[in-house]
Amino acid sequence: MTQATQANKTQSIIHFGNKTLSLEDVVAIAKGAKAELNSSNEYQKYIQQGADFIDNLLSEEGVIYGVTTGYGDSCTVKVGLDLVDELPLHLTRFHGCGLGNTLSEMQARAVMACRLSSLAYGKSGVSYGLLKRIELLLNLNIIPVIPEEGSVGASGDLTPLSYLAAVLVGEREVIYQGVKQSTIDVYTKLDITPLTLRPKEGLALMNGTAVMTALACLAFDRAQYMAKLSSRITAMASLTLKGNSNHFDDILFAAKPHPGQNQIATWIREDLNHHEHPRNSDRLQDRYSIRCAPHVIGVLQDSLPFMRQFIETELNSANDNPIIDAEGEHVLHGGHFYGGHIAFAMDALKNAVANIADLIDRQMALVMDPKFNNGLPANLSGSTGPRSVINHGFKAVQIGVSAWTAEALKQTMPASVFSRSTECHNQDKVSMGTIAARDCLRVLQLTEQVAAAALLAMSQGIRLRIQNDELCAQSFTPSLAKTLTQVQNNFSLLTEDRPLEQTLRQTVDKIQRGEWEVCHSCAQ
Repeated sequence: MTQATQANKTQSIIHFGNKTLSLEDVVAIAKGAKAELNSSNEYQKYIQQGADFIDNLLSEEGVIYGVTTGYGDSCTVKVGLDLVDELPLHLTRFHGCGLGNTLSEMQARAVMACRLSSLAYGKSGVSYGLLKRIELLLNLNIIPVIPEEGSVGASGDLTPLSYLAAVLVGEREVIYQGVKQSTIDVYTKLDITPLTLRPKEGLALMNGTAVMTALACLAFDRAQYMAKLSSRITAMASLTLKGNSNHFDDILFAAKPHPGQNQIATWIREDLNHHEHPRNSDRLQDRYSIRCAPHVIGVLQDSLPFMRQFIETELNSANDNPIIDAEGEHVLHGGHFYGGHIAFAMDALKNAVANIADLIDRQMALVMDPKFNNGLPANLSGSTGPRSVINHGFKAVQIGVSAWTAEALKQTMPASVFSRSTECHNQDKVSMGTIAARDCLRVLQLTEQVAAAALLAMSQGIRLRIQNDELCAQSFTPSLAKTLTQVQNNFSLLTEDRPLEQTLRQTVDKIQRGEWEVCHSCAQ
């Protein structure tokens, strides 16, 4: 982890409106960091001139999509000036049809951060007061209840974002102090006056890519951690199998210089004390799930930079329609709500992550099977003597790993290729970016479950080797030893069969909170 990333993760205040945001900034907001909007007079004037330009156009009876016209295919329907002020409220209300599970509080906070970032870019024609209200909700931790289903990713995330817009005007529900409550009840308790949306503000709030971008930021953060964790698990698997650490030699990887792949190989090599203990096995070549692990995990590691660029460019953009250029006095109608870059990044990311689930699944299969695990007991059972016949170790856990992996692999069908025409063929080519991001989060969940099982299993295998005097704990690198200690503090050696569900759940939770040691001796 870089120093910049560490700083962002621990930063307590994230600034909007005067700098480029990183995806780590969004993750920090999601985890509870405060938001601070640029309060300089110059910036307030810059934002406000967009709203004033809209007012001036209305006074001159100008035609503006979504302000003096209906929405989408109804853009040919003229809205009289006497109804312009009501139109934004109607937009928020007729899109109140989301279904499915609701976004977590973390996810909803990330959505608010992404919408604030886009509107703070200053090309959406909204008032400074609207931005301040989103800042206030974040800092009071008043979180909209947002159903996750209902967006095709163009015109952006209309239906889920309507729940943010509705909360701003005092409608629907929020989570406040951990309890789902009526928005207006919370506002009444806190003496908050609901907003009255200005002519373009409903459209500006809803017509954009904030939901898919927010989920992409969170997915990227988890995938980046998974690359490191799966490298550590591979080193543990190699030790469990008494593998050949020459497979990760620096001279070998210099011959195929993908930088991410080489980084993974370096992490594994350093974890294995390669130059001190190059070979523990009689096998000249380990099986692919060990030998080729840097090549599998390296695909994810090498793809992260371009995915970061896609996500952070979207995050730091005006992505609604129309774009308001108040300085040049232009209203520009286009398609910046289209989430194609996020869709592609999420389709790619879920593929790379699912391949890691498959890799770890194969490593698990090797360590469980006496035909392949180089002398360990079947299913890594720690039971000995007469009772060994009734104890089954990790047998069922490995079945679970197979099931979770299969489901992860099934989810890798790219969502972006399932564009479908909707809304009277106005939205006749859509991104499916939000569905792709949700798919990616599901793949991450399943892969984290696979990784949790592997952490327990590989720790068991290494402890069995130590008991048999086949490994010496003093020879482990400090980073790998710390992981083993962390696991052992939460998981006693499995000798007698016992339910492992709660231990697995706790291990997954720690993965998702980033609590398992993943720093390597070569990474500061």
